[in-house]
Amino acid sequence: MKKIKVVIVDDHALIREGIKKLLELEESFDIVALAGDGVEALEVIEKVRPDVVLLDINMPNMNGIDCLKQIKAEYPDTKVVMLTIHEDAEYLIETINIGAEGYVLKDADVSSLVKAIQKVVQGEVYIHPTLSGILVREYKRKDKNNEELNGTALTKREYEVIRLISKGHNNKEIAVELFISEKTVKNHVSNIFKKIKVTDRTQAALYAIKNNITKI
Repeated sequence: MKKIKVVIVDDHALIREGIKKLLELEESFDIVALAGDGVEALEVIEKVRPDVVLLDINMPNMNGIDCLKQIKAEYPDTKVVMLTIHEDAEYLIETINIGAEGYVLKDADVSSLVKAIQKVVQGEVYIHPTLSGILVREYKRKDKNNEELNGTALTKREYEVIRLISKGHNNKEIAVELFISEKTVKNHVSNIFKKIKVTDRTQAALYAIKNNITKI
């Protein structure tokens, strides 16, 4: 089985090494490089071409947000999971808009980080539950004048599907959860994308978070 190549980027050596040691306990991961800032990260990414980058936000020389922009511009197939100690909605919304696939707090347990990496490699999105709540509150604050859902035509089943998408489930997992076929799930996902005018699962998940569908 091909291992998932991971690069860890954080300006604190102890954090880098700590995450490395924890992830090395997982046989499916290969920690191919460590970096202390955005500049160094881009250099190692060019050399090792990882599947996933774990990226701190606050770093010297080049911060995580500027680094994320370059990663997405130069290596669009590389998945990025943002790591942060700050429950800061502005940072999180900005990284979402740039294209990060995962969002994990540094004080989360290792199982959350492992799940985030696995989900983004599968083409899903992973948002730490605490961060989801922050995003919901921020979107509500910024969008008080537009409280109704744009996708009011969603059926009950489509609401169930988009809720599970927002939790990082893939089509197979959704099919098992809802006791329906994977083909039926695909049809629901296609209809949801059309109704809420999005093109991928990350955007659908963010729509669900913004409109508090995750709680339905």
